[in-house]
Amino acid sequence: MNQSWRTKAACRGLDPQIFYPGEDEDSTPAKTVCGSCSVQQACLEHALGVREKEGVWGGCTERERRRIIRQRRRTA
Repeated sequence: MNQSWRTKAACRGLDPQIFYPGEDEDSTPAKTVCGSCSVQQACLEHALGVREKEGVWGGCTERERRRIIRQRRRTA
């Protein structure tokens, strides 16, 4: 799997904790970074493909990624 997109990620070099908020913490800071990222879609597709269970990837939380997967299954 080609992961060259990672070198262009807006999150590169940032504190990873931003992208792993606790259950009661807000994911807005991570989503803000993702919103300005040129490789956001590639990141999200990676997370969906490997079924990332934690963190914010491609601007989506775990719950949002599960919803995307369910929607894709229904339309397939």
